[in-house]
Amino acid sequence: MKQYFLIFIGFFICSLEAQAQVGEVNIIKDARIDAMVRKQGTPVPPANAPQMVGYRVQLFFDSDKQLVDEARSKFITQFPKVDTYIVFTGPNFVLKAGDFRSLLEAERVRETLLHEFPTSFVIKELINLPRIDQE
Repeated sequence: MKQYFLIFIGFFICSLEAQAQVGEVNIIKDARIDAMVRKQGTPVPPANAPQMVGYRVQLFFDSDKQLVDEARSKFITQFPKVDTYIVFTGPNFVLKAGDFRSLLEAERVRETLLHEFPTSFVIKELINLPRIDQE
């Protein structure tokens, strides 16, 4: 009886092997998907720049991106060498300016902009190292 059982198990295993399917899978996709994956995988320049704790001036926020862009243009006309950043913090776009190493530097800029941006304030966060050509 034991021999018949072993023979039965052997035939069962052989039949499973014979029924195994072999084939290939063809993936049909748009070439733009690969381009998007490559683009999303590349680091954004501020993300790979050395950073330190410093200060920025939060100038403006609104849910309308066009208003934030207008505020950014207004700021850039006064301070062309100061970097600006637009960050989306749902549901608003936030306009921040500067990479100031000291609170005094940030407060000076905020004071000059108080008539244009009355709700601006200084925030402490990670900043990029200031540019060398900035004065």
